[in-house]
Amino acid sequence: MTKYVKKNKTKLMRMWRSIERFGQRSVGIVVELLEGLGKAAVMTAEAMAYILKGDIPLKSTVIQMVEVGWYSTPIIILTSFFTGMVLALQVGTATANLFNEPVYVGTVTGLSLVVELGPVLTAIVVAGRVGAAITAELGTMKVTEQLDALYTLGTSPVKFLAVSRFVACFFMLPTLTVIANIIGVYGGMVLTTTSWDVPSSVYWSQCLDFMTVRTFLHGFIKSFFFALIIVIVACHKGFNTKDGAEGVGKATTSSVMSSMVLILISDYFLTLLLVAIKIK
Repeated sequence: MTKYVKKNKTKLMRMWRSIERFGQRSVGIVVELLEGLGKAAVMTAEAMAYILKGDIPLKSTVIQMVEVGWYSTPIIILTSFFTGMVLALQVGTATANLFNEPVYVGTVTGLSLVVELGPVLTAIVVAGRVGAAITAELGTMKVTEQLDALYTLGTSPVKFLAVSRFVACFFMLPTLTVIANIIGVYGGMVLTTTSWDVPSSVYWSQCLDFMTVRTFLHGFIKSFFFALIIVIVACHKGFNTKDGAEGVGKATTSSVMSSMVLILISDYFLTLLLVAIKIK
């Protein structure tokens, strides 16, 4: 009886220690998350204050706009073109099986790209390319103490490094989204006219007949929020990098993954909001 009690007592103690360790880890994760949100909010507020005051480094902003916009254009064109082709192929095949001929290929392709796929895919590509670059660059400056040197010189790293990136992402991502929409719809037209023998005039008629200004605005408005998500996450991860070169790699990976997850989550809630206010 005594051995049985001792054995059960030992099991209970081990279980209690496991629960205690799990609780400590959970609390630590929550505290770290809240601390990160607080730092990101402070950084964003500081950057917005400089922007609203017009205290924007123009030369650095132009360089970042070229980096974010111009250098991202080829991959955006390639991605959106083949996305439009794949979407048109899927729609055409499905409708051909149902109605013995492809119907409404332009309508479904155009609406899907302009409302959802264009903004989301563009944001994900930019997060993978630009967000990673921002985090790696700022993270390297952090671990090599260049940011500390800016503080020592009385210069705010947020003003010197983050403001230009905020402005560049905020204006260039919507521009890239428009390009992605146009190229994606054009890619759908190329496949529709070559594979299904549908005249291009019919395809464009199907696209435009069911689209309004609100349809375009639905995806266009989302791109501004996606831009803020990408630049806030990238700058925050970069400014808080630690543990040397290994930490830069971890921060970059975390930045890209966090941006992608937040883009997909925010897309749902933005869609709910825009549909509720009749922008669809």
